[in-house]
Amino acid sequence: MSRKPLVVLLGALLALVGCTAAPGPSPSPSPALPTPTIGLTYIPNVQFSPFYVAETDGHYTEEGVQPILRHHGTSEGLFTAIAAGQEQFVIAGGDELMQARAQGVDLVAVATYFRSYPVVMIVPADSPIRTLADLRGHTIGLPGKYGESWFGLLVALKSAGLTEADVKIAEIGYTQQPALTNGRVDAVVGFSNNDAVQFALAGVATRSLPIASGEVPLVGACLITTHAYASAHPDVVKAVVAGTMAGITAVVEKPERALEVSAHYVPDLDTAAGKASATATLAATKPLWTRDDGTVDATLDEAQWSRMADFLVSSGITANRQDPTAAMTNSFIPAR
Repeated sequence: MSRKPLVVLLGALLALVGCTAAPGPSPSPSPALPTPTIGLTYIPNVQFSPFYVAETDGHYTEEGVQPILRHHGTSEGLFTAIAAGQEQFVIAGGDELMQARAQGVDLVAVATYFRSYPVVMIVPADSPIRTLADLRGHTIGLPGKYGESWFGLLVALKSAGLTEADVKIAEIGYTQQPALTNGRVDAVVGFSNNDAVQFALAGVATRSLPIASGEVPLVGACLITTHAYASAHPDVVKAVVAGTMAGITAVVEKPERALEVSAHYVPDLDTAAGKASATATLAATKPLWTRDDGTVDATLDEAQWSRMADFLVSSGITANRQDPTAAMTNSFIPAR
């Protein structure tokens, strides 16, 4: 999931653009049910199919809520709407949350969305780059020095014993495919369930290198709210978490239903090319939603958040170490 810079995000707070609603067939809100708004970032995509399915198939209403799904405007910051009170939830990386908290935004993760970190280093299949250490002296492309791609690159360099001075970093926007294909860069930072998939669909042979030899000291996408909202509406938070978990489980168990529902939200998914892309993306996203045994578990790992807090401050992403216990909570996870 690509992001806008947090500097832009926070600076845009007073100039919030109008809502860009998901194009799907959202049911008319019931006055009897709370209707919190969930922010799903910029572009409708099958990666958000658990929300589409939870809305369409009634998983949210079964929990006593009827959320409004909202895709952000293209010029809108990731946390702009939730900080302004125009969203009550948003999907974003745990690392992005920690950076925003360091800048004074009241955020707390209440459930895991991606259990593993999706950022990878992508190189041509015939590239001499076989390990992260081989990146020395090569040009690496990424959208910009912000968000999960940037954080992932910093992890990769540290894992390889390299510094920024040992490589050439090219800010190429969202042009990873032509930049790598045309030889402008030797490697690109991308997402295992997006960029790597698109290279394969385009017939471009690539290899993906993990950004760390062991556990990545970053937390991927989470369901996020604010402490203020969670304190004022704990039952709503519990219901949204439960409904979202049910949506993830439904997508994992019945991917064809996820594609069918997502076609009402995602443009061009009803075309052959669109369905092929969505099918491949869904298959690549499934491992991010589940544990190794294939089960869905939204529990947040406090130890992992603590390691992330250490990495973010040591890398200069946050000026001060953020308290992981204030940034995440499992209080709203349904009992198993």
